[in-house]
Amino acid sequence: MVTRVLTVSILAGLLAGLIVAALQHVTTTPLILKAETYEAALRLQAPTLASFDGQAKLILAHGAAGDGAGHDHAEWKPQDGFQRTLLTSAVTIATAIGFAALLLAGMIAAGDAIDERRALIWAACGFLAFGLVPATGLAPELPGAASAALEQRQLWWVLAALATAGGLFAFLRFEQPWVRALAIVALLVPHLIGAPHPAAPESKVPAEIAAHFAALSLAIQAALWLATGFAVGKLWPWASRRVAVAG
Repeated sequence: MVTRVLTVSILAGLLAGLIVAALQHVTTTPLILKAETYEAALRLQAPTLASFDGQAKLILAHGAAGDGAGHDHAEWKPQDGFQRTLLTSAVTIATAIGFAALLLAGMIAAGDAIDERRALIWAACGFLAFGLVPATGLAPELPGAASAALEQRQLWWVLAALATAGGLFAFLRFEQPWVRALAIVALLVPHLIGAPHPAAPESKVPAEIAAHFAALSLAIQAALWLATGFAVGKLWPWASRRVAVAG
């Protein structure tokens, strides 16, 4: 079973990751490069925290050339072009492999049959829990965007993702009214607490570009989840048949 899960996760993640990496190359990556030109033009003194490339969240470290005291901070970052495309694609594929393993673990633990339809349903719920719902509080950000402290954003994101995943599972799996009521409460709790935001939401990137990036990032995340779910639903029966024949 473990070997089958690993095999399907790797193959499904590789297939879905390659497809979505190609989409990223012509959608979100050009916007990130454009945002970085605004950063360079404004000569930001503090290092940019992260470059978020597609929903998934695909983080690439960025450095700044110096600080106010005149000291240089040389943090490595991929060169634009082939190196950057290769690294971004590798991260996307690794993320898709993680999604596939998460889908398989959830479906096996829940006792669901793994086929195309059910895998796509689980993938859609995965996108809701780990992509769309957290993004209602913390939208995907370009380099140069104002943001709250990283630790606060990470904590809220984890709370929102887990609460949404647990709430969706309870609401869809149980028919008791009190269970569904608790599920709704769980879904609402992160948003009642509120996502952390900076006191002065100033951005170095034009709002039109930031909004375009946020929309495309969510679309890319949805594509990654659904492509991974479809691949899992296709490959799991195939892997099961191979095991049955070998046995």
